[in-house]
Amino acid sequence: MSEADANDPKVIQAIQDLIQVCGGSPTTFEGSLVTQMIQTALKLMIEGHDTGQLKLITNALKEIRYAYNIFNQYPKKRRISIFGSARTPEDHPDYLTAKSLSSSMAAHEWMCITGAANGIMKAGLEGPKAESSFGLSIRLPFEAPTNSLIHGDPKLITFRYFFTRKLMFVSHSDAVAAFPGGFGTLDELFEVLTLMQTGKASIIPVVLLEGKGGVYWKNWEEYIREHLLSNNWVSPEDRNFYHVAQSVEDAVQHIQKFYHRYHSSRYVKEELVIRLTKELTSDEVSQLNNKYSKLIASGSMRLSGPLDEEDDHLNLPRLVFCHTRRDYGLLRGLIDDINAF
Repeated sequence: MSEADANDPKVIQAIQDLIQVCGGSPTTFEGSLVTQMIQTALKLMIEGHDTGQLKLITNALKEIRYAYNIFNQYPKKRRISIFGSARTPEDHPDYLTAKSLSSSMAAHEWMCITGAANGIMKAGLEGPKAESSFGLSIRLPFEAPTNSLIHGDPKLITFRYFFTRKLMFVSHSDAVAAFPGGFGTLDELFEVLTLMQTGKASIIPVVLLEGKGGVYWKNWEEYIREHLLSNNWVSPEDRNFYHVAQSVEDAVQHIQKFYHRYHSSRYVKEELVIRLTKELTSDEVSQLNNKYSKLIASGSMRLSGPLDEEDDHLNLPRLVFCHTRRDYGLLRGLIDDINAF
């Protein structure tokens, strides 16, 4: 193999020149990230990775870039992802309930994201208007990739890989609604729960819903209690991550309540910054400090404006504290209490 080095100053300069040719600035943080991506691509060639590995990485990067480009055209709308079986008949109670949920969320000006196939996914696109729907299709040899409602829509994105598709579901969802389904549905649901439990994804409301008379989620929750909770494989607080809704109205109310006073959150160095739609009182902060001391690594929760490192939602008040980076199920409970004040 060649002894070329992707970290050679001459190589880096050539990359930076290319960035400038394409209208970018190599001296910005974003320019530095693009430089690193190109360096990584060159290292794949220098290190002699095989064709299959190169194809996978190339296709994954292309899928991610294209999907982000589509979603970035709709930056201000909240979005709900709807999971469920592609095999649910259109006259099934689960289908009708999913259609009703998507319609109700659209009435609250939410956009709906589904897997774009038939069954529950088609129901999730029937409620909202076409301009409020995203379809994340996956290429499968045995099922139709898209339904008639989303076919030809510019917001239909077709994926080769499940992992890039799931990344888009998680990174662009402000809520999740799961309906009964098979391996794929449970895989998507447990992925979301796992990422929130481990702090690898933002906490969002997750509602579990089905048609009248169904026992799918009752049996599912019994399994969680009898096999996971009883063996200490999950914590009691981890059940805060999901809500078994009794009706469409209950599901919508649960999602809307989550964003009553809570807006969003992010980490700035060691501190967790919780953005609020309305400032808390000093007494409310005191109550949270007492009840959720387990979440605090040092110091205490305090009211704050935007920190120096923040560059978005600068008009919103903050609750800031040094988080332990664990017990995220308990953190979900903190959000509930903030909304309940």
